[in-house]
Amino acid sequence: MQTTTGIKNYQWHNLPADKISYLLETDLETGFTNLEATAKLSEYGPNQITAKAGKTAWLKFILQFNQPLLIILLSAGLIKALLGEFINAGVIWGVTTTNAAISFIQEAGAEKKIHALASAVQTEATIIREGKKIKISSTELVPGDIVLLTSGDKVPADLRLIKVRDLQIDESALTGESVAVEKSTELLTPETPLAERENMAYAGGFVTFGQGTGIVVATGNQTETGKISQLLEQRLDLTTPLTRKFNQFSQNWLFFVLGMATLTFAVGLNQRGFKDAVEPAIALIVGAIPEGLPAVITVTLAVGVSRMARRHAIVRKLPAVETLGGATVVCSDKTGTLTENQMTVQEIYTGRQTYTITGNGYAPEGEIIYSQEPVDSSNRPPLQECLKAGLLCNDSHLEPKDGNWVVIGDPTEGALIAAGNKAGFIQQALERLNPRLDSIPFESQFQYMATLHQMRGNNIIYVKGSAESVLKRCGQMLDSKANSILVDIPSIQEQVDNMAKQGLRVLAFAYKNVPATQRSVQHCDIEAGLTFIGLQGMIDPPRAEAINAVHACQAAGIQVKMITGDHITTAAAIARRMGFRNKNKKIVAYTGAQLAEMSKLELADAVEEGVVFARVAPEQKLRLVEALQSRGEIVAMTGDGVNDAPALKQADIGIAMGSGTEVSKEAADMILTDDNFASIESAVEEGRSVYKNLLKAICFILPVNGGESMTILISTLLGRELPILSLQILWLNMLNSITMTVPLSFEPKSPGVMKQPPRPVNEAFLTPNRIKRILAVSLYNWTLIFSMFEWVRQSPWGSIELARTMAIQALVMGRIFYLLSISQLGISLVAKLQGSQEKVTGAPAIAAGVIAAVILQIIFANSQFINSIFQTAPMNLDQWLVCFAASIPMIAIAAAVNRFDPPN
Repeated sequence: MQTTTGIKNYQWHNLPADKISYLLETDLETGFTNLEATAKLSEYGPNQITAKAGKTAWLKFILQFNQPLLIILLSAGLIKALLGEFINAGVIWGVTTTNAAISFIQEAGAEKKIHALASAVQTEATIIREGKKIKISSTELVPGDIVLLTSGDKVPADLRLIKVRDLQIDESALTGESVAVEKSTELLTPETPLAERENMAYAGGFVTFGQGTGIVVATGNQTETGKISQLLEQRLDLTTPLTRKFNQFSQNWLFFVLGMATLTFAVGLNQRGFKDAVEPAIALIVGAIPEGLPAVITVTLAVGVSRMARRHAIVRKLPAVETLGGATVVCSDKTGTLTENQMTVQEIYTGRQTYTITGNGYAPEGEIIYSQEPVDSSNRPPLQECLKAGLLCNDSHLEPKDGNWVVIGDPTEGALIAAGNKAGFIQQALERLNPRLDSIPFESQFQYMATLHQMRGNNIIYVKGSAESVLKRCGQMLDSKANSILVDIPSIQEQVDNMAKQGLRVLAFAYKNVPATQRSVQHCDIEAGLTFIGLQGMIDPPRAEAINAVHACQAAGIQVKMITGDHITTAAAIARRMGFRNKNKKIVAYTGAQLAEMSKLELADAVEEGVVFARVAPEQKLRLVEALQSRGEIVAMTGDGVNDAPALKQADIGIAMGSGTEVSKEAADMILTDDNFASIESAVEEGRSVYKNLLKAICFILPVNGGESMTILISTLLGRELPILSLQILWLNMLNSITMTVPLSFEPKSPGVMKQPPRPVNEAFLTPNRIKRILAVSLYNWTLIFSMFEWVRQSPWGSIELARTMAIQALVMGRIFYLLSISQLGISLVAKLQGSQEKVTGAPAIAAGVIAAVILQIIFANSQFINSIFQTAPMNLDQWLVCFAASIPMIAIAAAVNRFDPPN
């Protein structure tokens, strides 16, 4: 008996049916008995994809506290509680809990990737059991079951096909192939790529035409779709560039804070008692840690999410906003993202003349061009005959739906109908005029389709198929006047080759006149004596807006690479049309088979050089993303199928199509509602703006923390009273900071944001110039706090509460000037004063933030309730004016730091 492990290792596409029947212990005619099936189900388990259990909600919430800075704050609160200062402890714990709650809400969506995969393959299956045809749930299938497929069925498991009749299966969700695959039962070589295994049917595929019978060779997690689920499970959750940098910053800052706090406590302990030494140490911890920063980052990212949504990009995970702005490589699927996902006839060769056709998709909009001039097909009989053949030798039709034209049937045949419509033909009218009498459906072994039609005087057989199959049956061809001449095979083959080089899928057309008495058509009727009409070459054309977006990305220093399941010739042709190029201005293409033979080092080189990767298997997509990441690239990956899910999850940012599978959407960080590559370029632009706004927020918040920390440390070293208490610091770091920093989240994008190269991958939050900025402003803030506190305290009218209150108010007024200096509003106002005619931008949000901050500070000083909690004192008008005057030097400080560290 074969074990579950044993059957994994067979190359089913390379084995004959009788050998497979022997290995799986089944009968090809009668299938399993019910008893055998029950035993097999017990051995192999249900035909469904299993998933790991996710974390519980409470555990996810607890894990939000697993951040170094929050742990230190929790510890500080605990110390305060042990000392009996419960109000202080409660405020500190309230701050940390608020931050954790924000993060928890942000990540509340549970992992659903595997559940989506499971629903993608569950269906009903028609099988043979004990010699009878029955229907069962797909979950009850076992390896060795005989499954019957017919048009409209979903493939319930991985099958080795043993019988087919015109069978075509849409496997795009798994393989990326843009058209349905014609199936056969012929043996294939072991190394045949997944997308080319014509004798296999894979779980989750849809039967679009014909019938077939297959043996189940894999179920559940062992199917190709199931293997993808395992890849998803194996992939470690990678942090984003934003979280990596913030974590690194947090760790470095933590060590600094702990060192300073320890020094402060040691000095204080030497000068005072234990309890009095704890206050400055905790005040320094609270002052040095930017409590409001996580909340501000979350709000900034949320604003970016909202802006992206207006540009057709729905972000599922907040850090993806910033990550996309830092992307250095975009790996895009071809079909439907870069292209229209609608086959379109673009070139016709008939009567020894070549015509081009304008317009994309199935809409009847476009012209037929010859020698750069539109032509009327009624004046060109060969062209008219070629278009008529495409309309009549056709089993599909077009119909309007939600304002768009869609094909009911085969996309290739839809393209032929659209071409005829552009010439003024109406398929239904033509069919009524020339009714079909009989037909030979397309069969892969013959590579053609034939239809017999009633005509005036006699009947006619139209034949459509591959150039190879049609041409060998032709003795004549039409010239430019539609006269029959001897067929010129070499010149026609040259045209076929030229079209193929452009990535066009080529169909050949021919006809044969038969007597009016003939009412049926057989294969023998078209073995010879056909007259060649012409060729029609079609392609899924690139989106015009996607072409512009590719150019914009490349101009911004972002590499764009195409990863597709389509044929390499087609993919490379689309890449040329769209202007793809590598760093050496070349188009380099690789197939999945070539990638499979490469070592890790060779793959890393190939992925940097290549721009087109065709016939790529799911595991290879994952390898390509990993190879790019190993080179330090920030990778954005698009996809819409089941096969894309592992790569979407592995990428720094996975981008799914709105029309794609639920699997791809659940694995992705972002979803494009319009399936358009142009929306990626828009999202990159927004992402870059978000990152700039984040840097502004950091440069605004940290100088206050620096000034507070310096104040606490120096006051302790000098043995002085603290100019600012830990609770007052929390007010500044949370309420005041958030009120004034959140408006920076709404800053408009700066000019030329997409003309700059991607920021360096390893660029830290704090560059040397940014550190100089923070130190300079921190030094001024310390000077302002310390000098104001000492001056008021030593004044006859001063008290320690009033001194602390005025020191804080002077600091806040200085912050207002600093905020204006780094905002678009301040920059616009300065430019306006210098004579610029540009419109002032960024005013509403910044103005609202400033007004809110002023109101809060009035409450802080003049509310008796706040006075009692935060140990502050009321201020009169003269005292307010003193604070304002002391803050004015900040204007000069801000102008100086903006010179070496511009905010935009």
